Amino acid sequence: MSVAIITGSAGLIGSEAVRYFANLGLHIVGIDNDMRKYFFGEDASTEWNRKRLESEFKEYEHYNVDIRDCPKIADIFKHFGKNISLIIHTAAQPSHDWAASDPFSDFSVNANGTLNMLQATREYCPEAVFIFTSTNKVYGDLPNYLPLVEQEKRWEIEASHKYYPGISEDMSIDQSKHSLFGASKVAADVLVQEYGRYFDMKTVSFRGGCLTGPNHSGTQLHGFLAYLMKCAITSKPYTIFGYKGKQVRDNIHSSDLISAFYEFYKNPSVGAVYNIGGGRESNCSMLEAIDICQEITLKEMNYSYSDNNRIGDHIWYISDLSKFKAHYPDWSIKYDVTQILREIYEYNVERWI
Repeated sequence: MSVAIITGSAGLIGSEAVRYFANLGLHIVGIDNDMRKYFFGEDASTEWNRKRLESEFKEYEHYNVDIRDCPKIADIFKHFGKNISLIIHTAAQPSHDWAASDPFSDFSVNANGTLNMLQATREYCPEAVFIFTSTNKVYGDLPNYLPLVEQEKRWEIEASHKYYPGISEDMSIDQSKHSLFGASKVAADVLVQEYGRYFDMKTVSFRGGCLTGPNHSGTQLHGFLAYLMKCAITSKPYTIFGYKGKQVRDNIHSSDLISAFYEFYKNPSVGAVYNIGGGRESNCSMLEAIDICQEITLKEMNYSYSDNNRIGDHIWYISDLSKFKAHYPDWSIKYDVTQILREIYEYNVERWI
């Protein structure tokens, strides 16, 4: 029996991973204590998704455990031992703003929780593949100092600049403003690399752009496209924070991300790092995303603008996917932003109404 341990298993990326790897025949051990509800309130709870997974997959075994609880995490790993072939670590506190309100919880979840997972892997299944969902926020606000050009509905970068195809892994993660969330994810990202290099473990940090899809329990503080579409459907007020609404994000569908995980799982390396997102194939500004939502819902959005941008937020961020594509040429982006938003709408419209 080959076992995959997936943290944050009822969340967006975790649940997509459960479905994908259960369908490949792996026994799935999900670890998720619905801290998203604690972070963002009842509307952000992932309990609905956990129940769906438990009803759909007999291969799914759920543990309501906090990743900060080192003894309980160790017990799970000890129980399954060397049958564990894959760890996908998606559990996290994911918000800039929330981190500032409770830095101790943010750091303990993101950094200490990751350390617990790595050490348990080292002790009980050191040959397993360890996949970590990091973030582009490890680069802090350094991308904001690129030579950006203001266009009608978006910021763009000079076409002659080396980062025009997207930001690559050679950008520094040092001496920039990260937000406390970004700092805790830097700590986790470097730990994942270090366990790989120091202990010769098959680890990878995927530095994601905006991760999205129909299973996202989006809220104002996290889950850009899902929350935007929810507001479009329900006519709930939406606030754009800063940068004239022209800030650009690349958006990767959870399915495309999990297929990248699978490529690494089949052919892993030690201490790998990849920028992963929608790249040039799937990106949009806030204003462009609002236009798409209005076209899909056939409704005018109820939105307002605030000049106060979020601390450490990016004005323009597109991932350079060339390194991952060079190492794994069978992988490609399947979804663009319009397809993602349409799927979010079709999957959730009845539930949200």
